[in-house]
Amino acid sequence: MDNRILLLEDDSSLIDGLCYSLKKNGFLTDVARTVSEAEKFLQNIKKYDLLILDVTLPDGTGFDVCEAVRRDDRQIPIIFLTASDEEVHVIRGLDSGGDDYITKPFKLGELCSRIRALLRRSGMKVKKEEETKLLCGDVSIDLLGSRVWMNGRALELTHIEYKLLCLLVRNADCVVTRERILAALWDDAGNFVDNNTLSVYIRRLREKVESDPSHPVHLLTVRGFGYQWKEVSP
Repeated sequence: MDNRILLLEDDSSLIDGLCYSLKKNGFLTDVARTVSEAEKFLQNIKKYDLLILDVTLPDGTGFDVCEAVRRDDRQIPIIFLTASDEEVHVIRGLDSGGDDYITKPFKLGELCSRIRALLRRSGMKVKKEEETKLLCGDVSIDLLGSRVWMNGRALELTHIEYKLLCLLVRNADCVVTRERILAALWDDAGNFVDNNTLSVYIRRLREKVESDPSHPVHLLTVRGFGYQWKEVSP
């Protein structure tokens, strides 16, 4: 069964290209061109697996729609389409409950990659072997044995480095905020990782996963927000 997406966008030329690309990648798409149209679709929100929301619309914003969905405690994945990557727009989108954002103009292939990453993260269409293994491009993680391979080479990671890598890989191609990472690394024993310590762990992890740590291709810094793991094919 294909995943169904609700697209909230008022640019007709962009809608045509998006719908074509999403269909080609196996996604069923319903289109709303206004906030009021989206609200009607969302009365049956359970039929959707993911929302793609434009920010600026004739009768409101995608932020309004996202906040309304989150007020109902819906955990459906949400991607924002933004006309700019200005910090204020990105922060507003993440604060309103968005999971990711992509800046126009964008490559349709990149959007589909972000969608698949969010669906994996939310547990949609999880294959049985993925319960014990996490595969992402040239990285393979054995969740039962807590072991990691990159291009067939075993990586020697500390406990914190392993937890950090798993979090990033599970959210491949999505921005993971520093706050979320810090919360995930705060363990049951109360051992706290602060911002400075996190920067050290990121640097050490880069030294183990990057062929050139000063020019990373996997573990990228998204300045002002956090980090992003880019899926790279072997």
